[in-house]
Amino acid sequence: MKNVTAREQLINNIGDLKEEAVRELVLKRIESGDDPLHIIDDCQRGMRLVGERYEQGQYYIAGLIMAGEIFRQVTETIQPFLRSNSSNGSNGCILLGTVQGDIHDLGKNILSILLTCHGFKVHDLGVDVAPITFIEKIGELQPNIVGLSGLLTVSYKKMKETINLLNKETQAHGAKIPIVIGGGQINQQVASLVGTRFWCNDAIEGVRICQRLIDVDK
Repeated sequence: MKNVTAREQLINNIGDLKEEAVRELVLKRIESGDDPLHIIDDCQRGMRLVGERYEQGQYYIAGLIMAGEIFRQVTETIQPFLRSNSSNGSNGCILLGTVQGDIHDLGKNILSILLTCHGFKVHDLGVDVAPITFIEKIGELQPNIVGLSGLLTVSYKKMKETINLLNKETQAHGAKIPIVIGGGQINQQVASLVGTRFWCNDAIEGVRICQRLIDVDK
């Protein structure tokens, strides 16, 4: 019989929606000194497993909601153990928000936590954010990067509208701000459709992209 690693156990238990087993595994891994970022990565892989089962008809909306709640509990548990690389946001300023018409925020919230722990100053506008709000906040906050989140495919139209307005506004002032889009269904095709080069479908990759963009800008 194949030996299942602790990481595989966590992935599978999230995929199986075993809330108590997930909680126990996360606590055990924290106590053993495991890297919290590895735990988040495994949880995201488990969430992808849930998504696949939903697409195959094994789970319904209730399963997705339960998986999201399990993931939220995990992030709350491990957040105190995430070591911040900076307390003053010296790595740059990030403006985040879920685009208008979409109220999903789990992935965005996780990204916000991780960016903060990696030394970024994060301004989170929340969900259902109108394009004009992003424009107003860019003028006020002068961010290095703008992050647009959207889970629903119907949100892509608002992503494109927001990106067009952001590009027009920033170019008028002589500086184009990088725009990163994120969401569970985001891929290169979606990025091309809405008009940006930068995209991610998990929070850890989102952090890496922001780090690369800041390094290029320095």
